Amino acid sequence: TCFLQKHIRNSQFHLAMRSGVPRKVNSLFKDGKVDGAFISSILSENENCGNLGIIARKDVLSVLVLSGENIEDSESQTSNMLSKILRVDGKVLIGDKALIHYFQNRNGIDLAEKWNEKFGKPFVFAKLCYKKNLKTFKKIENKFLKTKTFIPHYIMEKEKKRLGLSRNEILFYLSKIDYFCDKKKQNGIEKVPC
Repeated sequence: TCFLQKHIRNSQFHLAMRSGVPRKVNSLFKDGKVDGAFISSILSENENCGNLGIIARKDVLSVLVLSGENIEDSESQTSNMLSKILRVDGKVLIGDKALIHYFQNRNGIDLAEKWNEKFGKPFVFAKLCYKKNLKTFKKIENKFLKTKTFIPHYIMEKEKKRLGLSRNEILFYLSKIDYFCDKKKQNGIEKVPC
């Protein structure tokens, strides 16, 4: 996120980055209120998207289903659909809530891991798609994919405080995520009914 915010000066794109909640970001993009955003992979099929995404290498820790009553997460269409495809019943938990739960309790079914076990492919949660300025977005995407991921100290400290997690826990989580959506990962998206 820091890299993209530094290299994209378009305020509309910044709005999509700040909104955070996947369902809201999807809506802003679909309504044409932002030029580019990481949108849910299930909505990316007919959009202009490149090779930059948010992909679970295997497990992801931030998309869990907890035992109990079936309750969807209001913030994510993709994770709710994923739980149905995989026939995993329970309460869907995503993002910070799931991450904090994982490190505090070490339980829950990791939907990305379950997907990988079933299909043998990483799950693509989101792809960077754009409506305008395609050349600019492609240029930034290519630069990002060639850049080693780096988290500035002040951001790490802020996230540690916000989440109540240690530096090692945050780095462990980030090690689970890939950003390059190659053909194998793209094939994984095609297994998701739109």
